[in-house]
Amino acid sequence: MRTPSSLLAERWHPSAVVVRRAALAALVMSVVIVVTGGAVRLTASGLGCTTWPRCTGESIAPTPEMGIHGVIEFTNRMLTYVLSAAVGWAILAARCHRPWRRSLTKLGWAQFWLVISNAVLGGITVLTGLNPYTVALHLIAAMALVWVALLLWERSKEGDGPPQPAVARPIVQLSHVLVTVIGLLVAAGTLVTGAGHHPGTPKDNKIVPRIPLDYDRLAQVHADLAFVSVGLVIAVIFVFAAVKAPPAARARTRELFVVLLLQGVLGFVQYFTDVPEILVGLHMLGATLTWIAALRIPLALRVREPAEPTAGVPAPAAQGEAAGRTEQAAPTEQAAGV
Repeated sequence: MRTPSSLLAERWHPSAVVVRRAALAALVMSVVIVVTGGAVRLTASGLGCTTWPRCTGESIAPTPEMGIHGVIEFTNRMLTYVLSAAVGWAILAARCHRPWRRSLTKLGWAQFWLVISNAVLGGITVLTGLNPYTVALHLIAAMALVWVALLLWERSKEGDGPPQPAVARPIVQLSHVLVTVIGLLVAAGTLVTGAGHHPGTPKDNKIVPRIPLDYDRLAQVHADLAFVSVGLVIAVIFVFAAVKAPPAARARTRELFVVLLLQGVLGFVQYFTDVPEILVGLHMLGATLTWIAALRIPLALRVREPAEPTAGVPAPAAQGEAAGRTEQAAPTEQAAGV
């Protein structure tokens, strides 16, 4: 069946570099949408638009009477279209590249449906009056989007052959344990947010519910998971050095260690300074970068070679030249730990 994307693929053949840039743009926008979503809550603009999908019952856009809160909430909604455009570019670039890599296209479409589902979840969050559980789920879904976007970007730099582990299976399993602990750390942070000082509306608004758990206890659980994460990362650093894990994996583990330390310092400062908005916003950005740093470690512990050419798939001569350039660039990319 001929589709618009297949027709475009007959006329446009983006290089592997273009595909990687498109995937990176989608990843960057997935991080931006997390940060701007946090800004909506931290500026007390969570109900700046009183309903969804419209901003008010009669208007799609905010009215002057809604003030700055309506503008902030509506701007965040509009950024979803920018994110969708970035994901759309990644999907088309992956589809039109020669040879066509179906795995990249599937990851692009997975991003698209995560964007749609998260937009609906954001609407439900508004319609439920910023219920803290839907707010937490909204953030977790955004982290899932970051995960898939990162996979697309990393896979765009690899082949489509079956993954071959570069270390023993227990070492790979250890990296998965590390990712799980970091995931629990991020999830605990959403609970702290749900019971914390920034419900997403002005402080005199007592209608917005909060998670009925002691804030200090939740913060302590979050801090305990942070200590466990730091200890586990230190252990992984020594294990990777002992087994001579790939240099990229060791570099990424050190990067995670640095990000965790910065996050820990920031977390303690914000806790003892009554969680000022700017520090909470930086902490949310740091949480996203921590999640990305952890996810990249298992991806550096296996190798994917180019898949065997598929019959009937055109392979232009320019493809060989591009492959040569990619091989020349590989040492530089490996040295950078990507």
